[in-house]
Amino acid sequence: MEEEMDKVKSQMVVEEWSGTSSNKLSLTAVISPSSSPLSFTLKRHGNRFKLFSRRFLEAFVPEGFPSSVTPDYIPFQTWDLLQGLSTYIRTMLSTQALLSAIGVGEKSATVIGATFQWFLRDLTGMLGGVMFTFYQGSNLDSNAKMWRLVADLMNDLGMLMDLVSPLFPSAFIFIVCIGSLSRSFTGVASGATRAALTQHFALQNNAADISAKEGSQETVATMIGMALGMLLAHITMGHSTIIWFSFLSLTIFHMYANYKAVRCLNLTTLNCERSSILLLHFMETGEVLSPKEVSVLEHVLPLWMSSWSSKNTKSLYTCVRLGVRVSSFNTLEMKELLSYAGSEYEKGKYLLLENKGIVSIVVHKDSSSGDVMKGFMHALVMANLLDDKKSQMWMNKHYQDFIFKLQSCGWKTERLLSSSIVWRANWTHKKIN
Repeated sequence: MEEEMDKVKSQMVVEEWSGTSSNKLSLTAVISPSSSPLSFTLKRHGNRFKLFSRRFLEAFVPEGFPSSVTPDYIPFQTWDLLQGLSTYIRTMLSTQALLSAIGVGEKSATVIGATFQWFLRDLTGMLGGVMFTFYQGSNLDSNAKMWRLVADLMNDLGMLMDLVSPLFPSAFIFIVCIGSLSRSFTGVASGATRAALTQHFALQNNAADISAKEGSQETVATMIGMALGMLLAHITMGHSTIIWFSFLSLTIFHMYANYKAVRCLNLTTLNCERSSILLLHFMETGEVLSPKEVSVLEHVLPLWMSSWSSKNTKSLYTCVRLGVRVSSFNTLEMKELLSYAGSEYEKGKYLLLENKGIVSIVVHKDSSSGDVMKGFMHALVMANLLDDKKSQMWMNKHYQDFIFKLQSCGWKTERLLSSSIVWRANWTHKKIN
């Protein structure tokens, strides 16, 4: 028995591998039997510095990186950290100005006065955050790119108000409250859109890990930004022209980095604009664009700023109203809607009504997310063809093929990201005796 154990032992070699991804493993040690009985030889591979650097990197990137995240994760995080760094540097300048305006360092300033001013500032921000969530909370998912930019623009406005506040002592409270209100919008919009983007990056159900590692990256950027900000505040102290030049230069870079960051994103979810771009291209060519191709065409700025962009895509989705209230129609529109409800839409989960190029969608109270998606696509077809019968024929012939090609290209067709549908309806066909 002992001889058999020795024979097995002599043939046994154990290798030790290190790494969080199966395709990124590195050999660290080999354990093999030695010539003497009941002993083994341990041979280590690789150097300790390389092992330490890999361990250090794992504190900042998700487990299994880069295969555990989407390809647009690296460029987005790079630009996002750069814009964050500029924010923390500017924060030191604006905070210095704000504390000066409150009266820090002046004998005439009182503790209760400064406390009351800070309280009003924070209270305004809290109330503003609640109100912004109430009015726009449901829209943040559907336009994550746009709201990401808007959030940082409002943050820039908030810091600008802090920097301006010492120049107008009589209006100090009003100015800092406006700044706090702007930053409250930033907190809500940035947090909500970040959650949506984290879900997009997660390829292996690792959203929590990505979020945690993003927090580590933000912490390092914050420390570096604070150090550079304190240095800049010390150098520019008492030189208002240099302070303003530095602040405005960093703000311009901040907005540019944010724009580049959202332009890197290739989202695979379907919102109103991406659905419009995809459907129009499919109706013209019979082919479906990839998420990367659509990201180049879609707007990341609000529509009223679209003239700033060089992209001239047809915004067909602006001609569609989703979840229209039935009682808002006039008599003629209601008569036409009832005729549709009694015909081809009787068993459907949505009703469409076109008037002067605007297509209204009435959603059934029992409609599913798939029904909402189909209703919106049907409305886009109707807005493009401006003919109810032709649009119905197109849907019957091409809709399923369109959805299949979307899924083949990596698009998520489970639901349409849109504003909350508050108004719904129910229709039944009753026979009159």
